[in-house]
Amino acid sequence: MAGDEIGARLRAVRQQRGISVRGLAQSLGVSPSLISQVETGRTQPSVSTLFAIVNELDVSLDALLADAPGGVVRAPAPAPADPQGEDGGSLPPVQHAADNPAIEMENGVRWERLAMDPLGSVDMILVTYEPGATSSVEGRLMQHAGHEFAYLLEGELTLKLNFDTHVLRAGDSLQFDSTRPHMFFNHTDAVARGVWFVVGRRDGGLPPAPVIRRGADGVSSAVDALQAFDR
Repeated sequence: MAGDEIGARLRAVRQQRGISVRGLAQSLGVSPSLISQVETGRTQPSVSTLFAIVNELDVSLDALLADAPGGVVRAPAPAPADPQGEDGGSLPPVQHAADNPAIEMENGVRWERLAMDPLGSVDMILVTYEPGATSSVEGRLMQHAGHEFAYLLEGELTLKLNFDTHVLRAGDSLQFDSTRPHMFFNHTDAVARGVWFVVGRRDGGLPPAPVIRRGADGVSSAVDALQAFDR
């Protein structure tokens, strides 16, 4: 999916929610110009920025990636009465690779949404990190509701979780509470690829972040503070 399509859908949701560009930017601790550039397709958001935006707008990644006429995000269809039924509800039992909606991030990360959960409680994503790619262009640790699980299929990936650093290689797996600040990066010269499951991301949001005034050290949000601690 092109950046202008993603931006148009984010803008549609923001307007449906009655949130201004400035209000959204203030909630995320970013500049209004960044939000405008994302919405107009002039820049593609990093993984952390996209996660922050969809969580703030209370829209699912599935809805964002779903094919919607005119680039407008439609509300997810209601869950079937019997999601465990033989036909898997209204969703097909098999999703072919050619039909995977995908997002290409400017930071060398590619997301492919895999088969959808009829209840919308699980995001299943095939994630590819090119050499040097990182989940946050800004180098900021990200947070979002839910619990994260992943299995690395190939390559090597480094996870920064709070103040700990973990190296994952092919065959390794992980799990952690996604409200913990985290970031992934690929410091190798080979592609890293894995399957991610984010469970319960829509079950609740993060508590309000403390307000931190901008100072000489450039701190303007709680995420900036964590980054400053890392330095």
